[in-house]
Amino acid sequence: MIVDTLSKAIVGIWPMLVIFLVALIAIRISYIKINHERFVFYKEFLNLIFIVYILLLFELLTSTEMNTGGGLNIVPFTEMFRYEIGSKLFIFNVVGNILVFVPFGYFVSGYVKASKVSHILFISLITSLTVELVQLQIGRSFDVDDIILNVVGSIIGFLLFIGLTAIKKHLPRFFQSDLFYNFLCVIIFIIVVIYFTRTIGLGWF
Repeated sequence: MIVDTLSKAIVGIWPMLVIFLVALIAIRISYIKINHERFVFYKEFLNLIFIVYILLLFELLTSTEMNTGGGLNIVPFTEMFRYEIGSKLFIFNVVGNILVFVPFGYFVSGYVKASKVSHILFISLITSLTVELVQLQIGRSFDVDDIILNVVGSIIGFLLFIGLTAIKKHLPRFFQSDLFYNFLCVIIFIIVVIYFTRTIGLGWF
């Protein structure tokens, strides 16, 4: 269900996504060349992945096709315990709301160099609150439980960032090198391109 929703989001915004990314890549390459900066593929790739993620997140969280009829819930834990644990609705509405913000917590933690939970807590709380207020204005519902779940997802992302950063420091030197991470990101890039082209029906692969 979550994968299907992601695929629909990609199909809905892929024309804008392609144009935006091509323009952004051209601008970034020009900036690096003009200012004689060092080009590190994996860093540039991860920045683009974060931008794509934000655009997809916007599409997922503001799509009126996902409207459940509007409503307002300001009582914590009311909605999340309404679903049977393990059911499709529980996975989509509870687990999904957590997972969708895990990348947010991870990427933002890396960007701001967060070292405490409070660093990501404020950002994720403000972001999720804004999302819910906007949803209320476009015919969807405001749910305080979604805010709680989104913040939990962001905190998990922060913990992943802290954990992986700590692990990286203890790895052999090769596994800390740009070459290794460039290679990993090339593999991920190929997988993403294949998934993207298949999702929008280009059929190149």
